[in-house]
Amino acid sequence: QVQLVESGGGLVQAGGSLRLSCAASGRSISIDAMGWFRQAPGKEREFVAAISWNGISTLYADSVKGRFTISRDNAKNTLHLQMNVLKAEDTAVYYCAIDGRPWTQLRVTADEYAYWGQGTQVTVSS
Repeated sequence: QVQLVESGGGLVQAGGSLRLSCAASGRSISIDAMGWFRQAPGKEREFVAAISWNGISTLYADSVKGRFTISRDNAKNTLHLQMNVLKAEDTAVYYCAIDGRPWTQLRVTADEYAYWGQGTQVTVSS
């Protein structure tokens, strides 16, 4: 069973940056597509970004495109999300997730991801 632990969240002013990390343990994630999602209070969990097993393919929600960058280090079994030019509307709990299925395409629906971390809070003050 794989475990995911997110870190790097916190309080930042609008326009600032944060780098989230997701550490996997229990097995290698080197063959898994992975993603970041977020959930704000009173809202559904929404897709943020996804990355293929080899890091070559990436996909972003329109709301974060050009500001966020997803990356991975398979040697260290970690996933990252660099968030720049943060806005108040980026405030949410951020989750990393593993697709867990044989690679065909990047997926944007939370139900399609098999394993989840506990989340890390990101708060952007305006």
